[in-house]
Amino acid sequence: MIALLLALGSSLAYGCADFLGGLGARRAHVLRTVMIAAPASLAVELLLWPLLGASFNAAVLGWGAASGVASAAAFALLYRTLAIGPMNVLSPVTALVSAALPVAAGLLQGEHLAAAGLVGLPLALVAVVLVSAGHGAGSTRPSSSALLLAFGAGTAIALQLICLHQAPADSGVAPLIVGRAVSSAISLAAAGLMRRRLGSERPAYAMSAAAGALDSVANLLFLLAARGGDLTVVAVIVALYPAGTVLLARGVLAERIHRGQLVGLGTAAVAVSLLAVT
Repeated sequence: MIALLLALGSSLAYGCADFLGGLGARRAHVLRTVMIAAPASLAVELLLWPLLGASFNAAVLGWGAASGVASAAAFALLYRTLAIGPMNVLSPVTALVSAALPVAAGLLQGEHLAAAGLVGLPLALVAVVLVSAGHGAGSTRPSSSALLLAFGAGTAIALQLICLHQAPADSGVAPLIVGRAVSSAISLAAAGLMRRRLGSERPAYAMSAAAGALDSVANLLFLLAARGGDLTVVAVIVALYPAGTVLLARGVLAERIHRGQLVGLGTAAVAVSLLAVT
């Protein structure tokens, strides 16, 4: 139950981070937002070091660095995917792949589900698709290149989670620090190489920093949840992060929640209840 609650907290934090990051990216080039968010995220994880401890060894450095590379790739592929569109088709594909691959990894590692979990897990995957889909999903057919990018983004997100899960359980926040340092270095290097294309707009500093801080909180909660529970369950719950973004968009921007998304939120509630019984 504790792992489930941590996974729900991670999902909510990811959703809030995406919402704030998306708003920040509307005001300036997305890499300008990352240049603020990445150091803020790393700062949060460094502040957590004295509280939660960190143990660095070869395995931590390897898995942490791998998660950082996957995180940087996920960021680039995700925003490129959403830029091509249609978002209401590609976003569910990305979310579903990001959930399905860790589930497969968990099952291959010998994790098992009780009867309630065997029902709740597919329901959660359905909820991921419904919640992340906007109005009129399927009305526009995406190109093959856009679908490949969507699969790539989902795969990169999944690999980040799997790599964090593989890091030694007694390493504290070390995998997060290593991963964030690597992803920050890659993102900042990309921003430096593309500085002439970034435009002159000033980023939303507070909003971007908050997005980075929330992303670190989400990563931490996922790591704690995966260490205390099954990756098979935790990854699916975390993949429900679009629900937080949808609810914030409704409350802050007064965006409409479509019927399919309402069904998805209800399905998610039922799935989480079944997984809690598991």
